[in-house]
Amino acid sequence: MDDTSFSRVCALVAAAALASTALPALADEGPSGEIVVRGTGLEKTPGTPAYSTVEIGRDAITTSASGRIEDVLTSVAGSQQFRRSDSRSSNPSAQGVTLRALGGNATSRALVLLDGVPMADPFFGYVPLPALTPDTLGAIRVTRGGGSGPFGAGALSGTIELESAGPDQLGLVNAQLLASQRGETEAALTIAPRLGSGFAVVSGRWDRGKGFFTTPEAQRVPATVRARYESWSTQVRAVAPLSETVELQARALIYRDDRLLRFKGATTSSEGQDASLRLVGRGDWQFDALAYVQVRNFDNVVVGSSAPFKPTLDQYDTPAQGLGGKFELRPPVGSNSVLRLGVDWRRASGTMKENQLVAATGAIRERRRAGGVNTDLGFYAENDLTLGKLVLTGGLRADRTVIADGYYEARNAAGTVTTRNDYATQSDWTVTWRGGAVFRANDVIALRAAAYTGLRQPTLNELYRPFLVFPVRTDANAQLRNEKQKGFEAGIDLTPAKGLRLSVTGFDNRIEDAIANVTIGNNLRQRRNVDQIRARGIEAAAHAELGIVRFDGSLAWTDAEVRNGPASSLTGKRPAQTPRLAASATLGLAPAPGWDVAATLRHVGQQYEDDLQLDSLKAATTLDLFAQVPLPKGVSLVLRAENLFDAEIVTRNSGGSIDLGNPRTLWAGLRVKI
Repeated sequence: MDDTSFSRVCALVAAAALASTALPALADEGPSGEIVVRGTGLEKTPGTPAYSTVEIGRDAITTSASGRIEDVLTSVAGSQQFRRSDSRSSNPSAQGVTLRALGGNATSRALVLLDGVPMADPFFGYVPLPALTPDTLGAIRVTRGGGSGPFGAGALSGTIELESAGPDQLGLVNAQLLASQRGETEAALTIAPRLGSGFAVVSGRWDRGKGFFTTPEAQRVPATVRARYESWSTQVRAVAPLSETVELQARALIYRDDRLLRFKGATTSSEGQDASLRLVGRGDWQFDALAYVQVRNFDNVVVGSSAPFKPTLDQYDTPAQGLGGKFELRPPVGSNSVLRLGVDWRRASGTMKENQLVAATGAIRERRRAGGVNTDLGFYAENDLTLGKLVLTGGLRADRTVIADGYYEARNAAGTVTTRNDYATQSDWTVTWRGGAVFRANDVIALRAAAYTGLRQPTLNELYRPFLVFPVRTDANAQLRNEKQKGFEAGIDLTPAKGLRLSVTGFDNRIEDAIANVTIGNNLRQRRNVDQIRARGIEAAAHAELGIVRFDGSLAWTDAEVRNGPASSLTGKRPAQTPRLAASATLGLAPAPGWDVAATLRHVGQQYEDDLQLDSLKAATTLDLFAQVPLPKGVSLVLRAENLFDAEIVTRNSGGSIDLGNPRTLWAGLRVKI
């Protein structure tokens, strides 16, 4: 399916959903008989609190200093991308999201869902962060650990569920326009009308800026440039009742992101067109049926880090397609029991197309192609049982994973094949399980414990695509095995007073056959399975609301290490890019209606760039500020400050070649809500 055909499909999906809002059928009824549709999935089950879960509300989502989803997620300590850079100044392929210091390479080990749809790129496994605009979200649920369960394979370090907002939260019109001291701009518009018994949400966002120098001044050369960026996304979402208990949800999302990184000519672009349909039934036999399609692409130009600073690699096309679906049934089995029976399926296919270039002339030296197809078919059953103050939950899952049609081909400049590797099909059945308990001793104390296992397939990127971050080359590995997780945790939740919540969790998680970028030579690495990555630690969270004051704090201390046998130089070392300590604290003030003032202090501990712990990334502490001041007629003045004290954030250190993260950035603008 080409982009034009896909765009037509998106338009038809949206039109069908919008037309269906005119149906006279009923949905849930409000107190006055008003028909209500929710626009969400099925309710969370009683056993959900058995796992370490953090909820982020809309107020926290829309008051971040950067206005970006990755900034919102870092308010949950332990949530991180592979690198510290945000999506304005990093390569998109490094936007892997993980939790609990269970990283090691740039692929996501956390499963990110938008209204139930997995958002990871079908080829790379990264998450398209610029397309996930906080303005359109109503809530975020972060589950650290928890295993695969009903979420699907891929949830090794946890699950991040993004839930879209409806008209009640958005208003009819919600818009904002801001500018920074560097002349960067951020514009967003959302229109959310009620149509018949349903509603529609049409939204768009456009960010652009000349960026900042990611290269320290002492390392700049004439070819060094600012990290320029421009991204836009547009989305249509519609929700309509089909019967008294069934509603249809449809979405079409189109986005594009362009960046310039480090050197003149080092451009990177990513784009996508997604569509999904979802049927949610809330009757006696509850069900959630979902189908989605994703068309993605990526291109990247690598510029040499020494004179003449010309392109050496043109990754000009990486088309990828994702197809998938899920069906979950909750039959009526009694008031004290919630049974979930389900099946889900995913298919990811893609092709890498790149040319190696002669830097001096720009001539093609070698043409390369590689790709394949990954599929995962999963079946699961889970049950939550409520016995007075005790809730028990447990479930089984079986996954049939297949890696097929893999190949790597290289041709010389004349087009003659010089290398051709066709890889054998790999297939496997894997059974995983999870279970837990919550005991509510009284209104103040709740005790919980859980144990679980999980599964993640290697991505097409890990299997077939080599990459270069000067001066280090990392090779792919078509023989990679599935990653498997084992973990357990226990915690306590306290609610000593109204508006006050405290929680502490201790955990021990392991990833067996973990895929890491392993050093095998001078400036040469390869993706390989290591025996195990083990992460043990403590997570703590606090929330308090006292009159006009609110506080949210989160802390994660993690002892993570690689285990790869006594003779391995990796054994005992911390996985690449994983800090031991991460913490976040936000103090907010709402002195009057419409006013909102917040200060966020974040700390990320020392990390290492590489698997051998040769290159250190020093700890960083930043302070962000946000203020919203109401003006007449639904208009508000918005002021934001990122990294107020201009702390140095080292995001990359390859043998002393440094990249830096976002410096002090000051924003001002207007927000309108009608």
